[in-house]
Amino acid sequence: MEDRELLKRVTTNPNIMTGKPVIQGTRLTVEYILNLLAHDATVTEILAEYDGLVESDIKACLLFASR
Repeated sequence: MEDRELLKRVTTNPNIMTGKPVIQGTRLTVEYILNLLAHDATVTEILAEYDGLVESDIKACLLFASR
């Protein structure tokens, strides 16, 4: 998936999570996902915990943070 397509998965809205970047269609912030990864949660564990989340969502968080 191209960077542009991945980044479309991250949105901001001042009415959702006080405008923090979130994974589209969720209330999961990029910050929260990165924190899980920083504390040794695996992608598999995160996907198992949050229904509807896909691996591309996690990749989008990483790409968003890198920019």
